[in-house]
Amino acid sequence: MTSSSAPLRLYVPNDLVAGVEVDLSPDQARYLAQVMRRGVDDPVLLFNGRDGEWSGGLVGVTKKSAAVLLEQQMRVQEVECDLKLLFAPIKRNPTDLIVQKATELGVSVLQPVITQRTNSDRVKTDRLRAIAMEAAEQCGRMIVPDVREPAALLQVITDWPDDRVLFVMDETGGGDPVADVMAEHVGRNIGAAAFVIGPEGGFADTELDLLRSLPFSKFVSLGPRILRADTAALAALTCWQALCGDWRRGSD
Repeated sequence: MTSSSAPLRLYVPNDLVAGVEVDLSPDQARYLAQVMRRGVDDPVLLFNGRDGEWSGGLVGVTKKSAAVLLEQQMRVQEVECDLKLLFAPIKRNPTDLIVQKATELGVSVLQPVITQRTNSDRVKTDRLRAIAMEAAEQCGRMIVPDVREPAALLQVITDWPDDRVLFVMDETGGGDPVADVMAEHVGRNIGAAAFVIGPEGGFADTELDLLRSLPFSKFVSLGPRILRADTAALAALTCWQALCGDWRRGSD
């Protein structure tokens, strides 16, 4: 064993079963060998979003390939919150931040939406998926969020299920205070929930009118200050997890 450091966590698409050798991707092999300086027999934790979290040892590491021999399941697969985040793409760094921190905050689906005032409609979903995967590996989540291709806001909310509440972050001040809205849902088994965050310029009036007309939407205010889109997204998710989500269960 070349290192006594804590095991690294990696996401893999493979089925995880004791005694099986799991081949890692070339990027993962390069990361282990060149960045983390890991070698044969060093411990690694793997998860795939289906079979829980497994421990194993490296059985081969080069700059181009690596494999892990699975030994035992460390955690069974957990059922996570069914929580969506719809967000208008903004500049690259803030968008990356939204994806990273939303992953840490338990979002299961990240859906970029194109609105009338969206300034950045060129979204590299492969990069965002890589960011979400790395964030899930580092924060101990058992799944990687589903990062979807960008779609028009109208397209996304068409055929929206009535049992999934859609919290609209309203920068115009017309929404109810976030603490009051969340208090209404504390202890309720409301099933799935979602948040929608507009672009830096806010939603257009026609979009606000459309969202207000939907039976499943709930307009929410995040206070007296106008927040940047990335700040609003993370503030809303934090309130939800603290008052209604899995933060109420504490840590294992």
